[in-house]
Amino acid sequence: MRWSGPLESAALLTVLRVPERAAASTRGVLPWAPLVGLVLGGVAAGAAAAGAHLISPLTGAVLWVAVLAALTRGLHLDGLADTADGLGPLRGRERALQVMRQGDVGPFGVVTLLLTVLLQVSAGAALLAAGDGWTALWAAPLVARLAMARTGLPGVPTAAGSALGQSVAGTVSARWLAGCGLATAVLVVLFAHGNWALAGQLVASGVAGLAAAELLLRRARARLGGVTGDVMGAIGEAAATVTLLVAAAAVT
Repeated sequence: MRWSGPLESAALLTVLRVPERAAASTRGVLPWAPLVGLVLGGVAAGAAAAGAHLISPLTGAVLWVAVLAALTRGLHLDGLADTADGLGPLRGRERALQVMRQGDVGPFGVVTLLLTVLLQVSAGAALLAAGDGWTALWAAPLVARLAMARTGLPGVPTAAGSALGQSVAGTVSARWLAGCGLATAVLVVLFAHGNWALAGQLVASGVAGLAAAELLLRRARARLGGVTGDVMGAIGEAAATVTLLVAAAAVT
């Protein structure tokens, strides 16, 4: 395991400045992505809680989305839009990958991005209005990056032409991912502060988010031939959104 991995992961997945030597490698990006998600989730959840307290739950939810977008340069939201453009319309594999590599965003991408952000904001507002529900806003980015780490398991194919996909392929061992999953579950329980009902709801929400990410991964493998950097971002956004939705349905 590369112990420079946290810096490598932060270099690609956040706006944080790290030593140039760490930024030059991507081998540690996916194994340490859950740690990055833990930090990002804490910062975003703190901003959301402050906004909800000072103004309104809706304001807090918007701040949560805005802070995450700012801290990640909108990287995963961009990946979601590009993946939607590639998977949405009825087109062949090569054409779909070509569309995803273009700089513009098509109608499928715009609609998917808009609906995803609206769902995140509405679910986040409901959670912030429910008191302890804000803990799901911390857990969701962590679950999202656990889902992203899953794409680095050995045997997960990479779509043709994906430089990032090829560079991180097979960098996550099954044992490491299982350990990250267990640590995530423990942290989610700790987020609940002894409220076992809430802990169960948060864990169930995270499992639902991971299931949604798995479905998207299977769709990408069937349609695109494997994962790309855009697909990884889309998987993270899908996992986070479903985690928030299920948590909001359970807590409110």
